[in-house]
Parts: sequence; structure tokens; C-alpha cells
Amino acid sequence: MGISNSSYKAEYQSFSKNQNEFWLEKAQDISWFKKPATGVSERAPGLYDWFADGELNTCYLALDHHVANGRGDQLALIYDSPVTGTQQKFTYAELTTRVAKFAGALEDLGVTKGDRVVIYLPMIPEAAVGMLACARIGAIHSVVFGGFAAHELAIRIDDAQPKVILSASCGIEGDKLIPYKPLLDSAIGMATHKVQNTVILQREQQPADMQPDFDLDWHHIEANGNESLPVAVKSTDPLYVLYTSGTTGKPKGVVRDNGGHAVAMRYSMEYVYDMSPGDVFWAASDVGWVVGHSYIVYAPLITGCTTILYEGKPIRTPDAGAFWRVVSEHGVNALFTAPTAFRAIKKEDPHAALLEQYDISCLKRIFLAGERLDPPTYHWLTEKTNKPVLDHWWQTETGWAIACNPVGIETFPVKAGSATFPSPGFQVEIINTHGEQCQPNEQGAVCVKLPLPPGCLPTVWGDDKRFKSSYLKSYPGYYLTGDGGYLDEDGYLFIMGRTDDVINVAGHRLSTGEMEEILAAHPSVAECAVFGINDSLKGELPVGMVVLKDGVEPDFEQLEKELIASVRNTIGAIACFNRAIIVDRLPKTRSGKILRRTLRQMMNGETYQVPSTIDDPAILDEILGHISSSDL
Repeated sequence: MGISNSSYKAEYQSFSKNQNEFWLEKAQDISWFKKPATGVSERAPGLYDWFADGELNTCYLALDHHVANGRGDQLALIYDSPVTGTQQKFTYAELTTRVAKFAGALEDLGVTKGDRVVIYLPMIPEAAVGMLACARIGAIHSVVFGGFAAHELAIRIDDAQPKVILSASCGIEGDKLIPYKPLLDSAIGMATHKVQNTVILQREQQPADMQPDFDLDWHHIEANGNESLPVAVKSTDPLYVLYTSGTTGKPKGVVRDNGGHAVAMRYSMEYVYDMSPGDVFWAASDVGWVVGHSYIVYAPLITGCTTILYEGKPIRTPDAGAFWRVVSEHGVNALFTAPTAFRAIKKEDPHAALLEQYDISCLKRIFLAGERLDPPTYHWLTEKTNKPVLDHWWQTETGWAIACNPVGIETFPVKAGSATFPSPGFQVEIINTHGEQCQPNEQGAVCVKLPLPPGCLPTVWGDDKRFKSSYLKSYPGYYLTGDGGYLDEDGYLFIMGRTDDVINVAGHRLSTGEMEEILAAHPSVAECAVFGINDSLKGELPVGMVVLKDGVEPDFEQLEKELIASVRNTIGAIACFNRAIIVDRLPKTRSGKILRRTLRQMMNGETYQVPSTIDDPAILDEILGHISSSDL
């Protein structure tokens, strides 16, 4: 499969030839207060800045710019909340006014350029308003997933040291109300850093008790705020800090700058997603995650698209047709979500019967990321929707796609299990344990040659040393992604999972991702997880946990034999795969990632902590019920 004469190759070679010239040209696509003349600069060994001499305002790009250019009456944001049965729509002019007034209210509270504001909100319009208002006045927002445990919120408060916290009285998870205010009060009590004020949005589903002079009513201060103008910030000034889990237990604050981020967002909407001004883009994620930052709020609005903010689930709000309803009702042109969403839909509606109720002809493509897109899910989704299904791969740290099928300039044949090719700006190399480049189809550590392109993290909040030790130390001159994978003979990139998901069975390094792919291909399996457990003879042995599709009632003993045979027939007896445990559901983070490390610790009989990111802690008790004493 050659790419010798492709538009992609020309684009990538343009970047490779002169990255400064390439990115300065892309920077012309946004409106600067002071245009940069400098591309990349190294402020210290291994630490890079983009467009250091440029000045801009991200909120201006996302809102005011479009109003000034005649798009004020276009829809900017659609809020769709099946859990409350409400919808709201905001034009660019309306959203600009709301954000400007709330930015003025923050200024009245003494929030100024460089101050931090923690945002602890559900998926409601005020989450986007709060983020954009901070960007408008040069404050640095740090969004924490709504409903996070008080202890975890306290850690983030102490690290970010916010002047103000924005929150709500409650969130809604399916049919459950989650009181936020008690969690917030508890976190503030635990934290060493003292917050000046909280701003609370009272929701009618469960209003909160307010502390006079400390807890301020959102609607009251917004109504009394004067409209604030966007302030100029340096390209290198932080836009936000987003915390991601760290191996030490202390979360890492991923820093995102203003200038590089804006350029990358604008470029990626065109290059990765083929979106133009006026198109309707839906990232079915949460503002608490990087997808919500990049592709619910900033990239669609900077591009002039209509973005959808959805307060609901892929299933049971009210059913497994929820996504198809949103697409049909709002004329969605591109849908971006995680594979786990469609695995849930497939489990409840395996024949996609509910899809037949909706017209999704408006939908051009479906994009998936956040975890590995297993081939069975890819094939099911392609067959049922008859739409292009495109995997792409990126991280909280990078903020946009490291690899994708570059549909904005050219569409390549899909290889199931591959994110296709590295995006321009990302010089991806596969490196073995000796620090050497791997051959085609040889698995190793996926690394990116420095400097990283615009939009990626320039450092960890307040800790350059941790940034270097976490990402740059293992392979000097490279950013370590933490994922393992390979490039095939055609240059397609395959991500096989975190490098700590590679297990060593009697000296043989085996990919649990490959085993999961095999198990998921069985017609009875909805989703699965494979992880290694300790074994005194072989070091590690793989164990699978499998969730069945709804309506499947097999002979469990026979099914386990079939699953074991599938792995052994594909990988060989070398895999030593001999356990497949049937469970009702798998423990996941709120963003849909399976907690394989926790499963491994449980199976090994080790002490484990219930992760703060877990969707439902009760799942762990259910899992223990499936594990016999002989497994521990």
C-alpha cells in the first residue's frame, strides 16, 4: 500500500523539511493580537515553547472573532440533557455575552491574569462558560471531573492553588443525583490551600445549602457582572492545567499553553476531522477529560463549528438509541467518542435495531479514541452504520491526535486495529529495550522525537523536573508515550496498549491487547480485559475477564474452552492462556478505560486502592464474587 504520491506524504514532508516554517504558516489560520515570528524555541534542555513572541486570546478566537466576522447568529453551542429532559441553544453572539459577563464577575472577585480557577461542574453550559471566561481574562482554569472524590479534589486544590472554585449543587449520573456541594465542602476542609470563594450554580434537582459570603450564587454574580473584554496573553502563558494520574499517586498537572494550543486545535479540526465553519461537531465526552477541553469547547468554537454538550450516557438515557437520536435531531456531521461507548451500545442492542428509528444521513464519519479500538467493535460499527469509522490515537498530554487517518486532506484504507499514520508534527518511532529503532512489525515503546508539536504539554504544572523524569528520561531526545505498539510495512501505526500491559510469560513478552482482540472476536463477547497475574513457575500468566452480550445464555464451561482455544490457536500454546472468567461488567474509569491494574492486583491477592476515577466502586465487589479462592 504505497503513499509515495499522496497528499499526506506531501504534508508530512513539508513539516519534516522545516517545522518552523510549517507551523508558522498554520499559525496564520488564527487571529493573533501580535503575530509570532518565532516557531519553536528551547527555553531549557528538553523544554520547548511555540510562538514565544506571539500574543492572542483564546476566548476571543472562540467567540468574538466569529461575531466580528458575521457569524454571530450561527449556533455555537447546543446543550442536550436527556437526564433532565431539557435542551438549550446558544448563538455565537449569545454565548459571547454570557461569557463576557461571567468573566466580568470573576474580575469583580479579584481574579486576574495568571490566577487559577478550579472548575468542578457537570456537563452543563456553565462548564463551557466558566472555561471560556477564565481564558478571556487570562486566568488559568483547572477542570476536575464533577463528582470526583473529596480527597482527590483536595489534592488538586493544593497543587493548583486556585483563588476561586466554580461548582454546582449537584450532578446527575443516569438516574442518580450526585450532591456536589458536600464533596466540595469536604475537599476545601481537607486542603491546605485556602480558597477565597466558591461560585455555586443551584440546580433545581437538588439545591445546596450556602455559606454566606463564601459561597456565591452563580446566576446572581453573572447577572451583575460587567462585560469584560478579552485580554492579551503571551502564546506561552498557560490556558489550563488538567490533572492526569501519576505513578506516584500524586496527579500530574498537564499544562496547556495558549498559542500552540490554538494553532493545533484549528489545524486538527481541518486535518484530522475534516470540519469547516458551520459544521456540527459532537464529542461525546466530558469537560473533565482532555477530549472535553479540546473537542467540546475549544477546537470546534475556534473553527466556527456548532458544538454539542451532552449530559447523558450512550445507554439508558433512555436506551441504546441515545446517540443516534442526538445525531439525527441536531444534524451532527462528525461524532467522536470512545470505543467503550459503542461496546455498551452493542451489548444492549447487538443488532442495532434502535438505529433504524433514526435518520443519520447527516453523519459523515465516526471518530474513536481514548482507548484501543478493538477490531470487533470496528467491524460491528462499520456494518451497522455504513459510515466510515476512524480510529485515532492521542493522550491528555498531547491534546490532539498523534496518529490519525488524515481525512481532511486524504482518506486511506482502514486497517482494523490501526490509528493509520502519524500526524504532521509527530515524529513517531518504535524503540526497543536497547534504545534502537524497531523493524517493521516489531513491537516496542512508542516514542515521539522532540520537539513535540504545538498543542502538546510544555511541562507539568510547577514541576519541570517531574516532566523530564516522567516523559523524557527513558529515551533521551524523545517523549515516551507509555504505550507499546509497532509500525507495519506500510507505515501504519498499531497501538497495542500501555507498556505495562505487556506481560512476560516464561521469558516471552506477550501483548494483552492482542489477546483481548481475539477474545472480543467471539460472537458471544461484548467486551473483555486481559491482564497478567503472578505465577511462581512462569513469572506471569494471562487471565481474561469477559462480559457477554445481552441475551446470550451459553454453557459457561464450553464458552471458556472456546475462548481458551481461540487464543491458543492464534498466538500458540506459548501464551499459556487457560482462564477466562465470565463477569457481569468490568470496572472502568468515568472516561471508560478498564482498570486492568486494579484487576491484576485483586487477582494477585494484593492490597489495592479503589481508584478515585472509578465509575462504580460496587463493581469491584461483584468481581470478587466471581473469583474463587483458588484464583487468589
